[in-house]
Amino acid sequence: MITRAPAKAFITIAAAAVLSLLWVEAPEADEIQQSDIRDRVQSGELVPLRRILDTIEAQYIGDILEVELERDDGLLIYEVELLGPQGQLVEFEFDARDGSLLEIEGRDLKAIRRQ
Repeated sequence: MITRAPAKAFITIAAAAVLSLLWVEAPEADEIQQSDIRDRVQSGELVPLRRILDTIEAQYIGDILEVELERDDGLLIYEVELLGPQGQLVEFEFDARDGSLLEIEGRDLKAIRRQ
């Protein structure tokens, strides 16, 4: 089971990260408006953050430390940092458009994997 900060704090941290760190494709702007993020999730263009967090919780043990939504090589990426039970820091990257796991980095990954 992934333990989390109190719900109010977690929601605030996650919402702030997601709403403030998404880059747009518009040539004259690097930032997307909060309403655009909501619209993209509602239209199905982006996977809801909750789906990403549920995926991690179902497969790994640890505490979620940070969530960012960023552009990497033209792709929108959810980047999630997790602190494992033995103090290992693990970083996940998910494609924000389909929710697929693109990359996982960290030490002793076997120790955080649920059986």
